[in-house]
Amino acid sequence: MDRRTPYTLSVAGGSHQSDDSRVQIQARLREFILAFQLDNAFIYRDQLRQNVLVKQYYCDVDIAHLISYNEELAHKLTTEPADIIPLFEAALKECTRHIVYPHERDIELPPHQLLLHSSASHISIRDLNATNVSHLVRIPGIVIGASTVSSKASVVHIQCRSCGHTDNINVDGGFSGLTLPRRCGRPSQPSDEPAAKCPLDPYVIVHEKCQFVDQQVLKLQEAPEQVPVGELPRHVLISADRYLANRVVPGSRCTVMGIFSIYQSKGGSAKANAVAIRNPYLRAVGITTDVDHTAKGAAVFSEEEEQEFLEMSRRPDLYEALARSIAPSIYGNLDIKKAILCLLMGGSKKILPDGIKLRGDINVLLLGDPGTAKSQLLKFVEKVAPIAIYTSGKGSSAAGLTASVQRDPASREFYLEGGAMVLADGGVVCIDEFDKMRDEDRVAIHEAMEQQTISIAKAGITTILNARTSVLAAANPVFGRYDDLKTPAENIDFQTTILSRFDMIFIVRDDHERSRDERIARHVMGIHMGGKGVEEHVEAEIPLEKMKRYITYCRTRCAPQLSEEAAEKLSSHFVSIRKQVHRAELDANARSSIPITVRQLEAIVRITEALAKLSLSPVATTAHVDEAIRLFLASTMDAVTQGETQGSKELMEEVSKVEDELKRRLPIGWSTSLATLRREFVDGRGYSEQALNRALLILQRRDTIRIRSGGSQVYRNGV
Repeated sequence: MDRRTPYTLSVAGGSHQSDDSRVQIQARLREFILAFQLDNAFIYRDQLRQNVLVKQYYCDVDIAHLISYNEELAHKLTTEPADIIPLFEAALKECTRHIVYPHERDIELPPHQLLLHSSASHISIRDLNATNVSHLVRIPGIVIGASTVSSKASVVHIQCRSCGHTDNINVDGGFSGLTLPRRCGRPSQPSDEPAAKCPLDPYVIVHEKCQFVDQQVLKLQEAPEQVPVGELPRHVLISADRYLANRVVPGSRCTVMGIFSIYQSKGGSAKANAVAIRNPYLRAVGITTDVDHTAKGAAVFSEEEEQEFLEMSRRPDLYEALARSIAPSIYGNLDIKKAILCLLMGGSKKILPDGIKLRGDINVLLLGDPGTAKSQLLKFVEKVAPIAIYTSGKGSSAAGLTASVQRDPASREFYLEGGAMVLADGGVVCIDEFDKMRDEDRVAIHEAMEQQTISIAKAGITTILNARTSVLAAANPVFGRYDDLKTPAENIDFQTTILSRFDMIFIVRDDHERSRDERIARHVMGIHMGGKGVEEHVEAEIPLEKMKRYITYCRTRCAPQLSEEAAEKLSSHFVSIRKQVHRAELDANARSSIPITVRQLEAIVRITEALAKLSLSPVATTAHVDEAIRLFLASTMDAVTQGETQGSKELMEEVSKVEDELKRRLPIGWSTSLATLRREFVDGRGYSEQALNRALLILQRRDTIRIRSGGSQVYRNGV
């Protein structure tokens, strides 16, 4: 391990295996490429031919095929990749000569690259240790940073200053450095004078005659769901060269196959100068990406599983059963659970002919009193969604949610690292304590929620990242609790710009109602005592893993379209909702704090599509539209109309004046008839009757007055 680099290869013999065994191995590898066939097709011969004809000199080999062909070779490849891979690449070159150019013996072929992939078990970044050094490992993760592609010399051409002698030095891959020979290597001529030796360190590099390959350094981090609780995610550097450069962008999930190697870090620290301490990195020999999370390969689901899902989709009560299976330990809130189910399914993403993209992801905001299990719902969604990231409002900055610009310590270049929205691309971001976020941080996710991209212009980097995520946010109203006597505008402290981006807004109320309180108390006690709720068992009908797989299946296999009748029904309904909101705004003489815009029409379309996707139906029918409209009315429209009864600002000011006068008029312990008060305030002082009734109602709720003898007598009993 204390050689200059573990990736050295002695070609001149003297290695632990003799030359002829190396020749044999190369011959066997060549034979594998030429002779391996699957279903009577020579897959690697064909692949090589196709690639070489388009001037792509590489071959992608599945290790499983090599194992089935020759197990000993495959074992050698995984344990001594540094020795075997160059032989394999040389064998590929011979095969190309044999297959593509059989008659042109003297043609000069460029070096070939071997790419490997495998379906063997992978090892996580935190399990990599010294025993894996110089072995082939397969690591899953998420790319958080990618350097720019640089050119790395593969053959260095050197020339002696004094006598002009030239030489070529092959450079190994990876991060290893290069040491030039100290002495001139010119063979001594008989005519030389004995003293005419070249001085020490005579060589200079002639850059024009060197050969270069592309190289890119990636930073691979553990996927968020694989990090143990309370641990920081680990990351590892990956050196990708030639055809592997520019394969992935930050935010993409991929599995990297590579040689776990070590390099001596440059730097002045004590650790860097220690003789035998090296930094680990991975020399990639294969990168497979889960390209688009919606387009995962068909091989993921077995036939039995597909059969089971198709049967499940035909269940008439599937919608209810799935809704009940979402956070079954939380009592009630069925509409919210249905909305979350729609959010997990998502609508259909559309790309219009002019290139505009319409999002298919559904965003939901839960706004309500403390203690209504909002965070528990968010935590459950984090578990059940195939890709999910949970974050809390105070602990998230704008850069943490979108992307941050970092400086690479080695090259001093800036590069991007994706934040939560980028890492959860194709999944769900759960944001708790949404109201506690700073305004400037909340603005950062406006674009991500509607356009599903994140544009960045920082430190000379201008770019656009994908953030195709659904947002599930939970927030408290301004005063901590929802105040019935105030309008929604005063309760909800968000700008209309962000509220219009939520497809469904639920106001979760903690109503005091004796029978409901008793049921909830029994439910909670049942869970604490033995895991059994009141009516329902806490064990869900559909287990979590199965539900997760079903959601993935629906998302990959189904993209419903609206039927004609459904579209007609939606548009006419949207017009009537707009009319209703407009009337309410005129009555209250104030704009509604929750806007109803065209976005809300698109929201209902998305909910309809999600409901159709749930039962794997390719067309969304009027039945789906009815349920979507019902959900929308129960959520956003309910939140809009909460404030209709409250009236306008002028009325509220008048009510507070009447309150003060009533307190002055009625000392504690006195009572008077309602008719007298009405005569004094409405006829005598010119207040409106509505304001008086409202003030009496408010004072009655605060227990300042009581109304006795059938509502005719007003008695003041407190402050």
